[in-house]
Amino acid sequence: MADTVDSPISFRVNIRTLPRKGMPVSIVADEDQKAALAAIHDLQAVRDFRATLIVSTWRGDGVKVSGSVSADIVQTCVVTLKPLDARVEEPVEALFVPENSRLARPDVSAEGEILLDPEGQDAPETFWGDTIDVGALAEQYFALGLDPYPRSGDAPVSRLDEGSSGSQEEESPFAKLLSLKHKS
Repeated sequence: MADTVDSPISFRVNIRTLPRKGMPVSIVADEDQKAALAAIHDLQAVRDFRATLIVSTWRGDGVKVSGSVSADIVQTCVVTLKPLDARVEEPVEALFVPENSRLARPDVSAEGEILLDPEGQDAPETFWGDTIDVGALAEQYFALGLDPYPRSGDAPVSRLDEGSSGSQEEESPFAKLLSLKHKS
């Protein structure tokens, strides 16, 4: 996991001192952290942010992070530009292996092609050093849970959605073809 920029909710875990049963991590963002999250993710506000995680060893030298991220946020409706309350609930499931681990190498066919299972689990992420930033990981899952085009329930429907007479079926090209067929 490349740490290019620190997350406002950065929380580094030393993987060399993980207990056998795993280490529980609870992150509750303070006011400054919530303001930074809102600015980074183009939100009007982050009212609450919580991450509840378990960090444990996986297959010897690997690390497994599981848990959940939840947040109460205020986004901007893409139609009305009014504030829109929303909730983010995301499960967290991630695997990490050291960069020199054999588990980090992809499976390769006899012809040298990398074999991937589209229905299978994601490959583990690699890390270096003795720590993993589980706060940054929680922020990534938070970002995945954001609605990229938030729209309030009372936002007007676009005229493109309705058609000029208010009925999508009458204005569709297939409806027009069907009416030509009936005329002949």
